[in-house]
Amino acid sequence: MKVKCAAASMALFALAFLSYAQAPSDVIVKKDVVYGHADGVDLKLDLATPGNLKGPVPALVCVHGGGWQLGSKDGYAPYLSQFASHGYVVASVEYRLLPKYRWPAQIEDVKCAVRYLRAHAKELNIDPSEIGAIGDSAGGHLVLLLGLMDPKDDLEGNGGSPGLSSKVQAVVNLFGPTDLRVWRALPEGEPGMEKEFGKNSEQLLADLVGTSDRAAPVVLQASPVNYIDKADPPILTFHGTKDPIVPFEQAKLLHSALEKAGVRQKLVPIQDAGHGWQGPQLIDTVRQGLEFFDSVLKPAR
Repeated sequence: MKVKCAAASMALFALAFLSYAQAPSDVIVKKDVVYGHADGVDLKLDLATPGNLKGPVPALVCVHGGGWQLGSKDGYAPYLSQFASHGYVVASVEYRLLPKYRWPAQIEDVKCAVRYLRAHAKELNIDPSEIGAIGDSAGGHLVLLLGLMDPKDDLEGNGGSPGLSSKVQAVVNLFGPTDLRVWRALPEGEPGMEKEFGKNSEQLLADLVGTSDRAAPVVLQASPVNYIDKADPPILTFHGTKDPIVPFEQAKLLHSALEKAGVRQKLVPIQDAGHGWQGPQLIDTVRQGLEFFDSVLKPAR
């Protein structure tokens, strides 16, 4: 069975994780922690911390999908504790949504969340040099930017915790758009887009960046492929080969550019899957994602 929308896929992702590891009773979960302020809005995250920490551990930032206009940090709620049980401080982050808040509000907010974790690393028992990020669909797009953008690229915003790096050290990208200059849903995917978001992919792009002109500088500015260089962190992508919303070609474009730049990378095609998947494929995705984060963020541990 194929999953037709990012929200459904992440619910199934959570169920798969629950079958992979049971939450321990000593994980501490805090809801609605304010990590910044923008346009008069309190920006919030949910935080899960392993119990009985004896020293700093890596952190994971989770960013939900939903076409930059739907979804919430609650999409990761069912398995915050599971990630924490694996030895991470975990933050599920909300960000300002379309159509009220246009680009670059979304990337400014998630960058602010990373800076917040670094600013509070001591009290949260976080190793500020070891932060990873995972996101699905639009969230995949945003976590790619967290890994690929550098301070010189700006878009840090004024949400809070200034003067700290917002770059993460490992990225797991679940079927996120990578080059908006050529991204559009396949013809068979457009009806699903219109049903889910009330607009087609051209209209959604225009909502995000203010134009559907693929040659506009802002479209390149919002594209993760624009920021690749040899100093970027390892990136692992999972993408369905028959995804009608974010075509598989988007993942191939990204990983070809990463390979050319000499960045550690791996693309895992999920055969015959659409925009999300479930069952054994999904359980294996969780396993591989955690093993990847472990290998990058805590090899000495």
